Amino acid sequence: MTLHAGIVGLPNVGKSTLFNAITQAGAEAANYPFCTIDPNVGIVQVPDHRLGILADMVHPDRIVPATVEFVDIAGLVKGASKGEGLGNKFLSHIREVDAIVHVVRCFEDSNVVHVEGNIDPKRDIETIELELVLADMESIEKRSERVTKLLKSGDKKVQAEVDLLNKLKEAFNEGKSARRLIYTEEEEELLKTISLLSLKPVLYAANVSEEELTSNEENKYVRQVRELAAQENSEVVVVCAKIESEIAELEDNEKQAFLEDLGLHESGLDRLIRAAFHLLGLMTFFTAGPMEVKAWTIRQGTKAPQAAGTIHTDFERGFIRAEVVSYTDFVEKGGLNGARDKGLVRLEGKDYLMQDGDIVHFRFNV
Repeated sequence: MTLHAGIVGLPNVGKSTLFNAITQAGAEAANYPFCTIDPNVGIVQVPDHRLGILADMVHPDRIVPATVEFVDIAGLVKGASKGEGLGNKFLSHIREVDAIVHVVRCFEDSNVVHVEGNIDPKRDIETIELELVLADMESIEKRSERVTKLLKSGDKKVQAEVDLLNKLKEAFNEGKSARRLIYTEEEEELLKTISLLSLKPVLYAANVSEEELTSNEENKYVRQVRELAAQENSEVVVVCAKIESEIAELEDNEKQAFLEDLGLHESGLDRLIRAAFHLLGLMTFFTAGPMEVKAWTIRQGTKAPQAAGTIHTDFERGFIRAEVVSYTDFVEKGGLNGARDKGLVRLEGKDYLMQDGDIVHFRFNV
């Protein structure tokens, strides 16, 4: 599976600049609203040092990392849910992504005009949230009308859905997003049938200046973002879109030296991807052989047959068992044969829960 993350935010907060940097896709970035109308899409590799180590041991023909797809969605404004600023089109793009990367401007620069005239992260975040909530409210109202008519049937599932819709309506009327609520297991199952924008997990990218990124103290704007994010258990990654754009222009062997000169250990992209994986409960397993070493992305709690299905549907359909060794054991024992000699290679069945870093060979029969 590939993680699809939509980059959103008000106009001129640094969305397209950040997108250009992390994807090197050349999306237009300009100092005026709505320069991004149709979403630009870029696929980037997930940085994982384990791939290089495995490749040095196995000597494959190719190395295939996991990927993240970033979608640069145009700047939203007040009234987007009612079509303002081509808002309906933009909201439909958000509906298609797994997670939202909300870029929030946390720096002052008189040369870059803010659509609201001044810097206020709290207001900016609430503006975007409100538009998502209003769009969800409209969807819920339409669904509620249909479902309420079925109440006379006495179906308990219908009643449960009506109760959930009323719960959501109450929250939306208070301006709360769907992700701020606590749900029962039954409600969580029902939510899978309702496409809610304000339920999508959010990762906040606090865009700061170069000086503030390398400072030992976060500015007041970043602190505002952290306070709001804490209320919904969301994560915050502090980035400097300008620095990321400079890193993107460097050769691979120059990037680490550039980061070290700034006193940084890794790029904003690396931190952004890791936070997105954590946000969505994702992890990686590997296949390693002479043809390729490849990283595969799955959700935490995935069982072996479903993991096999990410490689090919036939693997899941005809799953017999999985030959598994942990990454640590594989490396410490010098490869598969060394791990097998020490009894560290396991045969796992259909109920095996995959672990991050597992190196797997699936056995199947179709």
